[in-house]
Amino acid sequence: MSRRTTDLASVLASIDAQAPLAQRHLQLIALLDWVRGDARSVEAACGRLAQLVESAERAPELRTRMQAWWAALTQQLDITTLLADFGFAQRTSMASELAERVRHKLLPASPETLDASELFMLALPSEFDARWLAALDEPLLDRLLALLVPVQEQGGASAWQCALLDAITYCAGQILSTGFAPELRLRMSQEVRDQRPFHALIRDAESLRVEVLHPLRTGDRLQEAVQRLRDRLDACRAAANNVYAHFEDNGISVGLVFRLRQLRERILRVRELLECLLSPRPAVAALQLMSHLVTVGRDRRSVRALVAANSSMLAAKVAERSAETGEHYITRTRGEYLTMVRKAAGGGMVMAFTTLAKFGLYALALSAFWSGFMAGVNYAVSFVLVQLLHFTVATKQPAMTAPAMAAKLKELGDEQSVQSFVDEVSHLARSQVAAVLGNVLLVFPAALGLALLVAQLLGQPAIDAADAAHTLDSLHLLGPSLLFAAFTGVLLFASSILAGWVENWFVLHRLDSAIRFNPRITGVLGERRAQRWAQFLRSNISGFAANISLGFMLGLTPAFADFFGLGLEVRHVTLSAGQMGVASAALGWEVLHQPAFWWAVAMIPFNGAINVIVSFYLAFRLALRAHNVGRVDRSRIYRALLARLRSAPLSFFVPPRHST
Repeated sequence: MSRRTTDLASVLASIDAQAPLAQRHLQLIALLDWVRGDARSVEAACGRLAQLVESAERAPELRTRMQAWWAALTQQLDITTLLADFGFAQRTSMASELAERVRHKLLPASPETLDASELFMLALPSEFDARWLAALDEPLLDRLLALLVPVQEQGGASAWQCALLDAITYCAGQILSTGFAPELRLRMSQEVRDQRPFHALIRDAESLRVEVLHPLRTGDRLQEAVQRLRDRLDACRAAANNVYAHFEDNGISVGLVFRLRQLRERILRVRELLECLLSPRPAVAALQLMSHLVTVGRDRRSVRALVAANSSMLAAKVAERSAETGEHYITRTRGEYLTMVRKAAGGGMVMAFTTLAKFGLYALALSAFWSGFMAGVNYAVSFVLVQLLHFTVATKQPAMTAPAMAAKLKELGDEQSVQSFVDEVSHLARSQVAAVLGNVLLVFPAALGLALLVAQLLGQPAIDAADAAHTLDSLHLLGPSLLFAAFTGVLLFASSILAGWVENWFVLHRLDSAIRFNPRITGVLGERRAQRWAQFLRSNISGFAANISLGFMLGLTPAFADFFGLGLEVRHVTLSAGQMGVASAALGWEVLHQPAFWWAVAMIPFNGAINVIVSFYLAFRLALRAHNVGRVDRSRIYRALLARLRSAPLSFFVPPRHST
């Protein structure tokens, strides 16, 4: 006798309807594990199931024992919960669902359970199970059904049909509860609310139950009940889609998206249960449903799937808000280009004071945390001042402009649109060049002049020669500065994402409206001033969030990294150029004869390029995913970009003379 036949014999010998609950479930798990085998071949798994059925058909005693065992299994488990709730969160909060999934990953599950969903995940845990279940043919299914369920129990309204009807009713109740939630109803249009799509859902589900279970039912009445329920589900789904449309003006949260996704998926589950209930081949339909539930179970355990599915729309909204801001940073004409240079020069002047203040904080000899915190305050105040003065800091732009560029990828249809996209790339590249040049070319001489002025007033250099030499050495091109510049690009990207999230949160909670109309606020500020403050914050909240968060990231990150012994620094191109100016003032003319100075000078363009490229790349990738941009003909874009580089390379650095 072969080993596999021996294994099957031992598995079948353990089948016992009188065994305790946990043992019966372990017997089911062992039986399915034998069918699964090494999980390499679907055909082999189907063959093993056929072998099992054949073995039971040849042994009447085994067949009787398996029928009793299966009856004991199904009578103690409520399969309705599996059909109605499997794959759905038991709580309406995404945070609670996330914690539940983490618990499932970290803690083992027990087979001693009355929850059919838990047993289902234990017995059919892998994607391979979905594949071999879907591959079973109908004759084998009929034989398996005859093996497990006595013939006299297969006629009339079966327990399976009752379970399906109960599951439809349970799902309808959950849909009704979610559809009546205030945060969703208030985001539906008045027209949709007037239609009352959810009100008659339970009645339609119960009408279907009557038509299925009534012994005198007619085919026409059953079809009418089915069609009413399907139409009602379509109306509920349309109402859910209407909520998505109102996110545009009212903001969005992960919690709302989570509830909407649960609502839409339950509507789809009811449709699947209907197909299974009405199918002329109930065994095949039931198996297809089980196969689908295996896949659902894998997603049900996935933390990554939960976060990705429910945060994608929030990412899209953040990207869209960043895209709106990013459009202001793209220059297309010579006049806009020169305006960008002037704004960047103003930003460079402010950052010169910031750099000098940074060295002044070093003189206080604060602890690592407080030194980083005060540096963050210094940066945040400076960035906010740059914003209020309508100046610009170069490296803050890429993470904002990337979503604007990604949105245009959806319009690539013909050669003209490709050329238009290449034009936008050249506009963006010129904008970054203008901003970096404006910052760097002014921050260096401004920081140098301020440091010389401080030395004249105090009678000593702003920093001593040793600190100046250390500053230049830290900016060496061949050191870790380029790696630090890439990390700074990540921080720039993170600040832009936080800015989009804060603006969305501001809109979601209607804070501008609260400032404008809240009686307590208008009583203190007055109506006109409250209106001005509301408009001011609505226009600038994103910039404040980006600037303040970036400032504290730049200041505190080195302190936290030093705590863990990582030695991680930040390299912002404008601040680096300013540090060079202060160090040069301390060392005097001799600095021109030091190799460290020229290595630092050589690092500046690479620093700027890496800051820009990393933050732009990360924001661009996020925007592509958030906008659901499909595959485009990248070779056409690359060819068009190379052709533009060959024919007009200067268009990526300076605007054409004819532009106005």
